[in-house]
Amino acid sequence: MKDETRLIRAGGEHAPLARTVNPPVQRASTVLLPDAKSLYAPGQASYGRVGLSPRNALCDAIAEMEGAAGARLYPSGLSAMTGALLAVLQAGDELLVCDNAYRPTRQFCDRLLTRFGVGVRYYPQTMPAERLIALAGEHTRVIVLEAPGSLTFEMQDIPAIAAQARARGILTLMDNTWAAGLLFRPVEHGVDLSAQALTKYVGGHSDVFMGSVASRDPALLTRLDAGMHEIGWSVSPEDAYLMLRGLRTLAVRLERHGRSGIQVAQWLKGQPEVLEVIHPALPGARGHALWKRDFTGSSGLFSFVLKPAPEAAVNAFLDALELFGLGFSWGGHESLAITCDPQLKRGAYPGPLIRLHIGLEAPEDLIADLRQGLDALGGHEAPPPRI
Repeated sequence: MKDETRLIRAGGEHAPLARTVNPPVQRASTVLLPDAKSLYAPGQASYGRVGLSPRNALCDAIAEMEGAAGARLYPSGLSAMTGALLAVLQAGDELLVCDNAYRPTRQFCDRLLTRFGVGVRYYPQTMPAERLIALAGEHTRVIVLEAPGSLTFEMQDIPAIAAQARARGILTLMDNTWAAGLLFRPVEHGVDLSAQALTKYVGGHSDVFMGSVASRDPALLTRLDAGMHEIGWSVSPEDAYLMLRGLRTLAVRLERHGRSGIQVAQWLKGQPEVLEVIHPALPGARGHALWKRDFTGSSGLFSFVLKPAPEAAVNAFLDALELFGLGFSWGGHESLAITCDPQLKRGAYPGPLIRLHIGLEAPEDLIADLRQGLDALGGHEAPPPRI
């Protein structure tokens, strides 16, 4: 053979791969089939976009964690929610969405689904199951759930809603990112589709995007597959590998996030500047009874309400924090803080609403940092901008 041909063929015959703790990262668009009959064989992986070793291993691991028959991967948490909806809705259908749903999910429903003839209605997130199901009409196909809400942390009676929706032939889709598929398993409580942003706790280091949808229903998994294939979604093997690596330590990290979060929340509850701490795992907090009944633990994300204060004071509080980064998203090893008021209806709370993510730092240091911020709240003399 000529040099050009030998260079193409060299190294093409691989010895069996050594067994490693995690699967090897396979980078490929083209997949070579063993014979002509396999080119169009059903169930045969024939293109890299459908996923190779790390993607398949991650799907299996998430399904195992969530108690599902299978799981599918999407490029982000938002695309997991939107992909699931696109897979099961069509023009003329109606969707009921909890009012505290993740803001980008609401924007997708309002701006895209409605353009394609899907009706969207919102319901109060604390509405009892009976009243919620009574809202459903002839064309209602899906109910979107989120508990706790990612800003306001209301709880929903997920088992009751799922059971009554199923009796009416209505699908349920839950955003389960707060519990990371580990502290609450929606499919074990009757939910049809369990979605989460793996970007958050499963990744755990704020450096990779991905989402997942898990289900116990093989027919729904087939519809998810069709939707992904037709839209052209895929995840990279490197990202799938990083997610699988993060999944291995999820239980250990999440326990620490939750324990530190409770410690900080309890401290905030006793501070004179704070009106209310909104953390469902905190005894006496809103939704605590439902959380205690259904969840096995808590994550590090919660909110609290300050006493009425001007925007300048709230900004001074946030700017005085040194250990809490000011940023959206959450679930990584670092602590974060944001003000929620620009995303809420005017007057939703008597004072400013602040959301915290409690990372893996020592909670005593985080408490000291928050005290420093609360001290700045009174004088609201903002420090120099961060570099």
